[in-house]
Amino acid sequence: MPRIAGIEPSHANLFTRLVYWMTKRQIGRVIEPLKVTAYHGRLLWANGQMELAQMKMHSVAESLKSLVDIKVATLIGCPF
Repeated sequence: MPRIAGIEPSHANLFTRLVYWMTKRQIGRVIEPLKVTAYHGRLLWANGQMELAQMKMHSVAESLKSLVDIKVATLIGCPF
């Protein structure tokens, strides 16, 4: 149970519902950190821009990106 309850789609504005829909399409569900970030629209926008920019970078091999993702997740104890 998170310390901060996230915003549910029924209480979200149009932009947040669009972000939820896109996330659900890519990942299969809306993750809790995204629901908490949705409290601040500009932060949600900036986070989305950063994620899109990182996905479109091709200067590093995809296999190396995956390894780095796993390593960082294990270092910080992220369950995702």
